[in-house]
Amino acid sequence: MNNNNKKFILASKSPRRIELLKVLDIDFTVIPSNICEEIKKELTNEEVVMDLALQKAEDISSRNPDAYVLGFDTLVILDGIPIGKPKDKDDAFRMLRSLSGKTHTVLTGCAIVSNIYRDTFYSSADVTFNEMSDEEINEYIDTEEPMDKAGAYGIQAYGSKFIKEVKGDYFTIVGLPIAKLYNKLKVL
Repeated sequence: MNNNNKKFILASKSPRRIELLKVLDIDFTVIPSNICEEIKKELTNEEVVMDLALQKAEDISSRNPDAYVLGFDTLVILDGIPIGKPKDKDDAFRMLRSLSGKTHTVLTGCAIVSNIYRDTFYSSADVTFNEMSDEEINEYIDTEEPMDKAGAYGIQAYGSKFIKEVKGDYFTIVGLPIAKLYNKLKVL
């Protein structure tokens, strides 16, 4: 991608997002946003992920106005209710038990912000889990993988063995919809 020497900053420390962003062959630095996320209750789930991504991008952009800051946020939605990251192992168990044998939606919100540009968008995918036994859930939690992920699972590693079906963009589930982001960045 020809980015005409534009400066990009990823406002996330997620190793998965860092690796995926490298695929786009842009020069970027990582400056994670540590904002206290403010969820506005009047927003839809789709608006929430875009707004949270925007909050993160604006936080970093305020100190780096000449760069294009990329912010992201991912939510797992089950029966219309957002499921965040687990607080502890019991919370992870509860989340995984609720996802077992069901289909849920993953939303990833994206924001691109600079002193002269602002855009937000989101991507959506549906994920169906196989039925999981309590023993399988506990063994998975023991890997520690669920502890820093929305919905208490990572589709790209150990959690993949529980996935029955995916409808939509796989990379949305990982947390960075590559194709949508690429199409936005190539016109900057």
